[in-house]
Amino acid sequence: MSMQHALFDTAGPRARRRIAIVTVISLVGIVGLFALAYYQFYSSGQLAPSKWRELWQPATIRYLGRALANTGLAALGAAAIGLPLGLLLAVGRLSRSAWFRWPATAVIEAFRAVPVLLIIYIFMFALPQYGINPDVYWKLVIPIGLCAAATLAEVFRAGVLALPRGQGEAAAAVGMTGPQAFRLVIFPQALRVVIPALVAQAVIVVKDTAFGYVVSYSELMQSGRVLVANTGDLIQTYLVITVIYVILNIIISRLAQRLDRVLAAKRGGRKYTALIPGRSAIQ
Repeated sequence: MSMQHALFDTAGPRARRRIAIVTVISLVGIVGLFALAYYQFYSSGQLAPSKWRELWQPATIRYLGRALANTGLAALGAAAIGLPLGLLLAVGRLSRSAWFRWPATAVIEAFRAVPVLLIIYIFMFALPQYGINPDVYWKLVIPIGLCAAATLAEVFRAGVLALPRGQGEAAAAVGMTGPQAFRLVIFPQALRVVIPALVAQAVIVVKDTAFGYVVSYSELMQSGRVLVANTGDLIQTYLVITVIYVILNIIISRLAQRLDRVLAAKRGGRKYTALIPGRSAIQ
């Protein structure tokens, strides 16, 4: 029995007819909304070529290109902080020792509860009073990375807990230590489980870089605000920025799918030897 049949009953003739009707109505509604938006833009003159001419100027394209690069740098910086710190916090929270578990839990819950914007304000106004005044890039990247790390810690922990306990017990049976079992057996499998959640968090990190306006960091949204102030083409500018964000999210999803295939290929290519104590079962 397939997974779909196990979760859902097979649709009969009436159900298929209702599904088809609802699908047609939904498509008509979506097309109608797009047509209405197009009519409103057209009637107000927002689709006139003169309104879009400024956005296709070489200087404007270079300006938005630099803004896109800054957005990418901020997202990569936040990921460079969030991924290893999130994994470290997840390991701490999974630890049997209360000396590691409770501090890790406190850090995770604190940064999950506090909004990113509040952490940015702390870096902007509170820390400089105590002599801590990093560059505007770090005032944006560190708060995003800290909040992402708290979320990623729970994602990694959920992936580890989702695996059968027999995985760790089998690794211990062949002589692996706890760190070896986690690195070679448990974490690679947990990573495949949490890839969809990691993609969602990557998208959130990219969108959180829009807080760059708070610290005057020239990412996409901040640059768009400057562009609107200079040209007055609000709708056109933000439509272009919206398309850029959509393309970024599609690229992230495609990279995640490729990573999933690579991990699946590596997992399928591993050779397993006899379970001899003191010898790794994975080659």
